[in-house]
Amino acid sequence: MDPQIEKLLKLPTKEKVALLILLLALEGVGLYYGLHRPRLLELEALKTQQQELQKQIDENRRIANNLPRFKAEFEQLKRDLDNALTELPNQKEIPSLLTSISNSGKGAGLDFLLFRPKPEVPKDFYAEVPVDISVSGTFFNVADFFVAVGKLPRIVNITNVNVTDIKETAGRTTMKVNCLATTFRFLDPKESKNANANKPK
Repeated sequence: MDPQIEKLLKLPTKEKVALLILLLALEGVGLYYGLHRPRLLELEALKTQQQELQKQIDENRRIANNLPRFKAEFEQLKRDLDNALTELPNQKEIPSLLTSISNSGKGAGLDFLLFRPKPEVPKDFYAEVPVDISVSGTFFNVADFFVAVGKLPRIVNITNVNVTDIKETAGRTTMKVNCLATTFRFLDPKESKNANANKPK
């Protein structure tokens, strides 16, 4: 028999028990760190991954549940864009729009002293089309003109309103009104590209 084993067998019972407990403890530590702990770490990683996947599932479910609402909002935005597009004329429609502005003034009973389109001011995807206007008539004629312009199907802003030469003639108070009428038009893609290229940096 091996002398080491004989030596162990001759140890007192207390020491044999202590040695056995030590061996079992070492084996337990080895099993824990060698087998059990890696499994625990793997389990924790899987739990974290499961939580992340659950979050994604919940988010996707929320989006899926709201899909009809998102579709409705998208359709509404499309309709709004289509409506906005109808309010910005293209190059061909500008002369007829300017004629409509002029006709609105004449229909309101104003005398046109000046109707002078100015150079366009290109922006990102549209251009401002300013027109210097000078008219003569009563306050109510001017008010009717502004209301008529506001009701045009296209966007027209009236700014820089200046009232001069207020006089009484034959029981009527007339005035001269200078203003700037600005409408807008869409730039085609080529024009838009040139406008962006010419912007100061």
